[in-house]
Amino acid sequence: MIGRFLPYLRYLKGRRLALSLALVCGAISGLVYGYGLPKVINEVFPKIFTDDTGQPSPTNLIKSPTPSAANATNALPVSAEEQVASKHRIRAGRTLSAYEIIGYALLIPLIFLIRATSGFLNNYLMSYCGIGVLEALRVELYRKLQHLPLSYFGRNRSGDLLSRLTSDTQVVQQTITSSASDLVIQPITLLGAVYFLAITALKNDGVGLFLASLAVVPLSVFPVRFIGKKLLRRAEENQRLLGDISDLASQNFSAAREVRAFGLEEKEISIFQTTTRHLFRIQLKVVKYSQVLSPSIEVIASLGIAFSLYYAYYAGLTLAVFVSILGALFVCYEPMKKLGGIHGQLTKGAASLNRIEEILHASVTIADPRDPIKVSHLRGELTFNQVNFAYNTGAPVLRDVSVTIPAGTICALVGPSGAGKSTFANLVPRFYDATSGIVTIDGLDTRALKLSDLRRHIAVVAQEPVLFNDTILNNLLIGRADATRAEVEQSARDAFAHDFITELPQGYDTIVGERGALVSGGQRQRLALARAFLRNAPILILDEATSALDSESEAAIQLALKKLVVGKTVLIIAHRFSTIRDATKILVFDQGEIVAAGTHAELHANQPLYRSLYDRQQGA
Repeated sequence: MIGRFLPYLRYLKGRRLALSLALVCGAISGLVYGYGLPKVINEVFPKIFTDDTGQPSPTNLIKSPTPSAANATNALPVSAEEQVASKHRIRAGRTLSAYEIIGYALLIPLIFLIRATSGFLNNYLMSYCGIGVLEALRVELYRKLQHLPLSYFGRNRSGDLLSRLTSDTQVVQQTITSSASDLVIQPITLLGAVYFLAITALKNDGVGLFLASLAVVPLSVFPVRFIGKKLLRRAEENQRLLGDISDLASQNFSAAREVRAFGLEEKEISIFQTTTRHLFRIQLKVVKYSQVLSPSIEVIASLGIAFSLYYAYYAGLTLAVFVSILGALFVCYEPMKKLGGIHGQLTKGAASLNRIEEILHASVTIADPRDPIKVSHLRGELTFNQVNFAYNTGAPVLRDVSVTIPAGTICALVGPSGAGKSTFANLVPRFYDATSGIVTIDGLDTRALKLSDLRRHIAVVAQEPVLFNDTILNNLLIGRADATRAEVEQSARDAFAHDFITELPQGYDTIVGERGALVSGGQRQRLALARAFLRNAPILILDEATSALDSESEAAIQLALKKLVVGKTVLIIAHRFSTIRDATKILVFDQGEIVAAGTHAELHANQPLYRSLYDRQQGA
């Protein structure tokens, strides 16, 4: 499972020195604790708790009666006076000075000081590297999302994608940080303790003790594997539910007006509460499987300690030797427990990584060609040659569409809802690619052009334009980043937006809010039109660009559009027929096919579908 995360260590580029220092500090921490602490206990305890002749310490002098003495009915316990006298005799025979005793005693704090310092540096440097991994991973994930086709966003919920970008990347970062640190410290700690046990056992003729103490290591693997499989499934479900909650909240916030207008508050709360309750149960299961692992290993490890105690009694080990072995066993089993915890962390990280890799490995179906045709200017002649298109594997949306729209043509696309008008227009800037057939501009296949070159020649004004949570000036500069302030203001005048902009408190520096929430719908539409004026592209796509304006503003915008469309190829996705009377060409769509083409007068006289749609709307 560790191998799953190794490719992502490339994000540590530029932080390799910090990583190396972190690993060195981790190695010092593990070695000092795993080997140093038992070694100090083994060396220091005999010097402090025995006299210079090697006699047992006072603790060992107070023993249970021997079997023979136990059978003697008149055996008397050692008196308090004799115990005190014995202690004085032992103290009198010692050669250690107070300074030496203090020095020996301070060795243990010194061990923990070195361990604490190296452990802190290891954690700090690993966190520095881990946060760098998080930053790089999020940027790469965000970059990939910017290049995925619109169809990908149609198949995936925005809230879930947001959860992967934030929550899942955080889990992966924590996994890499904690695992990379512990995978250095804990094995070295374990090896240091094992080495000490081996040396001590050999010196004390206790090879059996050494082998018995480590016999429980293979047993610790079973709960790790068993619990790990269950944890993976629960962790994946946990992250999926987090995505569901993020998506629910995102939808609710974006539809706040509709929720209140239709009285959906309690329904939304109920749906959210049900989902969070499900998440609560799954999170408890994740906690259960995560937390049961460590106690399971502790219970198994305690068997080794219990057997060591039993063996030490019959082997006749001294207290100092047994205490050092016991300390080494404790140090030895602690890494086993933490390594089991690492497996749980890796499992949860793998669940999040699976969700992230679904994005990272998604196919970028709309991309620059290997050898793009370089273009500096396009006139805007559009040709569709036997074009078919379907979303995913669904029914075709466009069927065998063939048409040529000469440069400078104002072309309106009309037809019933779902007839394929928007899809037809979306194929021009390659928001989607045709399933079959070719779309060309000035005779050049759109798939042979760089996306930036292609889209630089196209301006799009949507029916519901989106403004970013930025200033009006920066929102207009999206149309052309290198435009001057004077050009920006002129584009606003052309769209009849300059007057209301200057009346705002900060004028062009006014923040419009998320999705332009701080300006009205009509103002939002005019800002989007101003953006198109500023871009001044040879191809213009208008998705009923005047639909959000009142009649007075619409009349003014129609005059402005007459100026804007001169010499440009314009596709108007028409919902209101009043906006297309001046179109030089009208394409009538029905069930994905172009069933008629001509002027308004020609179509109204000769095309039943067009006449029906027009008359019905005029009557309404």
